[in-house]
Amino acid sequence: MLLKFFSAVLSFLAAAFMLYFPYEWCKRRHESENFYGLKWFLTKKSRRDVIIALAATLIPLTFITFHWPVEWGGRGFKHPDFWNALDALAGGIAAAFIEETFFRGWLQTLTVKKFGVVIGIFTATLLFALSHLIVLTGWLRVATFFPGLVMGILRHRGGSVLPSIIYHAVCNVWAVWLAPIP
Repeated sequence: MLLKFFSAVLSFLAAAFMLYFPYEWCKRRHESENFYGLKWFLTKKSRRDVIIALAATLIPLTFITFHWPVEWGGRGFKHPDFWNALDALAGGIAAAFIEETFFRGWLQTLTVKKFGVVIGIFTATLLFALSHLIVLTGWLRVATFFPGLVMGILRHRGGSVLPSIIYHAVCNVWAVWLAPIP
């Protein structure tokens, strides 16, 4: 019970750091939040990019999941009950805001500035994927690298983290209902 409490507190502190640190960074360094994509906006072009990215990734994945083995959440896997699904949905949506602010807003901006667009997005995405191994291990956790690349491109093209937040949140909702990882 005590271990669960400390785990929850540690998770909360990590999430608060990832969400607020990028803004504090900008404030202390007198840098524009807009430069880091932390001023949220959605242009007509970025809205179109999000729709295209969602269609290009989730439509094929939906068909693929119907043929996944049971141990990956395929047919025969018992989906979570309503309250656990609701908990996973809320967590997935919150994670989209937190992770995109930190990885795409702050970290990707710094890596792109240092290494250029391609290597910068790749580096930030790799760290994003590896961070998913902290709580649970497994190759499906590292597979977050691929949607991470899409999120990195959406952030770069849109100039804001909002397109990547929307994409990330919709993908997390999709995963809870159609491809729950056991």
